Amino acid sequence: MPYRAEHPNRAPSSDQLRARIPGWGADLDAAQRPSWPMETSEPQPTGAHWEFPERQHDDGRRERSIEHETLPPVFGTAQPLHGVSGSIRRLAYRRFGEGKNTRWLLLVLGDRVEAVGAHLRSFATLRPDNPVTQTGVLAELRAHPVRSRFGRGRVDLRHAWLDPLIVASPWVLGAALVGSLLLRGRRRG
Repeated sequence: MPYRAEHPNRAPSSDQLRARIPGWGADLDAAQRPSWPMETSEPQPTGAHWEFPERQHDDGRRERSIEHETLPPVFGTAQPLHGVSGSIRRLAYRRFGEGKNTRWLLLVLGDRVEAVGAHLRSFATLRPDNPVTQTGVLAELRAHPVRSRFGRGRVDLRHAWLDPLIVASPWVLGAALVGSLLLRGRRRG
């Protein structure tokens, strides 16, 4: 059972592995292994003063996969889910297992919604996001963009044309939206 202080050896013995897997144990000679001086034959005590760790208080708002019956004894609570992105992520955890693509696509969508929200919140601060310097556009222009891509066998060359669209289109669309709202407000006023 997981989360125990002692660590029982559940691994098969070397002889069992050697009989089952051809070539297994070719590096068993201690002189051949770079980590040998650090290894010890007897496991060191874990230092744990418990049989099973005390469980962290769960207020019921922590997500867990539907495959797992309980949460681990200790878990992070630093970034609780919030807003629309939190609702999307909760849906992914509540309805879909870890083996479903739908779950992971919903988690990615929640991440993107959170990123857009963070960009929008940055405009309410004294230092809003700067897409020109923070996306590396200027560094790309200084680092020989054409020469570094062609004739080098780069795998990402097939989709490199998408990079400006993915990086710049949200900012261009946002600027167009703000511009149209300003024009509409000026016409009314």
